Amino acid sequence: MTRVSVELVPRSRSGLRAEIAQVVAALPGVDTVNIPDLTRYSLRSWLGCAFARPHYRAVPHLRAVDFDPREPLPFLPALDEHGITEVLVVTGDAPADMSAKVYDQDAVDLIRRLHRDAPHVTVYAGLDPYRQSFARERDYLERKLDAGAAGFFTQPFFDLRVMDAYSDLIPDGTQVWWGATSILTEPSLNYWRARNHAVFPRTFTPTLECNRAFAADLLAFARDRGQHAYFMPVKVDVQEYLEGIL
Repeated sequence: MTRVSVELVPRSRSGLRAEIAQVVAALPGVDTVNIPDLTRYSLRSWLGCAFARPHYRAVPHLRAVDFDPREPLPFLPALDEHGITEVLVVTGDAPADMSAKVYDQDAVDLIRRLHRDAPHVTVYAGLDPYRQSFARERDYLERKLDAGAAGFFTQPFFDLRVMDAYSDLIPDGTQVWWGATSILTEPSLNYWRARNHAVFPRTFTPTLECNRAFAADLLAFARDRGQHAYFMPVKVDVQEYLEGIL
C-alpha cells in the first residue's frame, strides 16, 4: 500500500505542533511525518518526531557525521520510548558553525551500525539524482543496500521522466519514497538549477498550480508502482499546497 508523508521543519516546538495539527485537520491522506535534523535549530529530529506520535508514523532524519562511532547512539532511547521504528540516514553537510563536533563517517557507516545495533529499526537512505553521475549514484545505492538499508527517500524530483529512469536502478521489493517540493519564485527555481543541478521540464513554472499538478502526478507515479511519496512544503502553507491531492 502506498504511504504518504509530509516533511515538516522543526523550527520550534510550538510551530511544529501547529503544523502537525494542520496536517491532521486538512490532509486525511497523510499517514507519516518525516523531520529533518537541521543544525541551525535546537530541536533534534527524533524529538520532533515524538510530537507527531501517535497521530502518525514518524521518520527522523539522522546525520551520520554527528554521531561518535565509539559512543552509544543517543537517539535510540527516544525512538523506543515513542514507538518510532523508521529512520532516514544521510551523511550530513559540515555545520556552518565550525566549532561543532563532527565525525569522519558517512551514511553507509551509520546504516551498517544501525543494522547491527538496532535491527528492529527500518533504515532508509537517500537517493540524490543530481549530485553525481547516474552510474555512481547506482553504485552508491547498492552500497547502502548492502549495509542494511531497506529503501530510499529521494531528493525532490520535478520531472516524471527522470523519476522513471531512476526507478530502473532500484531492485524490486525495495521501498522508495519519491519526493516533491514547492518552488514558487524565480530565485528558488534558479537556486535548484544552479546549486542542486536539478532537472526541470520545459513546461515547469514556479506557480502554485504547476506545483500542485506535479504533486498529483508524483503521487500517481508512486501508487502505480506500489511505492510511497513524500512532500516538502517550502515557503507555502501545507494546506494550500496539498489539500485535495492528499
